[in-house]
Amino acid sequence: MASPAPAQLQRGEPKPQKVMVAVDESECSHYALEWALRSLAPVIAPPLLVLTVQPLLPIGYVSAASFGAPLGVPVVAPELIKSMQERQQQLSKALIDKAKEICAQHGVSVETMIEVGDPKEMICEAAEKSKVDLLIVGSHSRGPVQRLFLGSVSNYCMHHSKCPVLVVKKQD
Repeated sequence: MASPAPAQLQRGEPKPQKVMVAVDESECSHYALEWALRSLAPVIAPPLLVLTVQPLLPIGYVSAASFGAPLGVPVVAPELIKSMQERQQQLSKALIDKAKEICAQHGVSVETMIEVGDPKEMICEAAEKSKVDLLIVGSHSRGPVQRLFLGSVSNYCMHHSKCPVLVVKKQD
């Protein structure tokens, strides 16, 4: 015999879901966050998880700038690397602060995360580690040629995430 359903399910109320929204510097990701807060607030189990990913530093590009430098000369100045890392940390903190502000305006508690690495891979890994029920990402609305060369984080997440993925596309 099956166990009885929880009271809230018997009344037809939705079960709260653990939700993660991935944000970046794009307007699309903040639109996705706003959309989730407006449309899914009753089913989001607090706190809402908000994630941003700092891409790895493009040291290869910086190293290429020193091509032809005499042997023994440092390829990349440590000060430059430190400066770039600090700048990325500031940008990530600003993204998280903006997301916290948006959530506060909607009266939703939030837990934030900053990961470092390839955004598409780190988003999927963080969603799996956090055992989320739903991952929400924004769509940049790139055309097929841009997706071919730049890739699509939302497409990657849809095919590699172990949980359902909702892609929110901003209407023009």
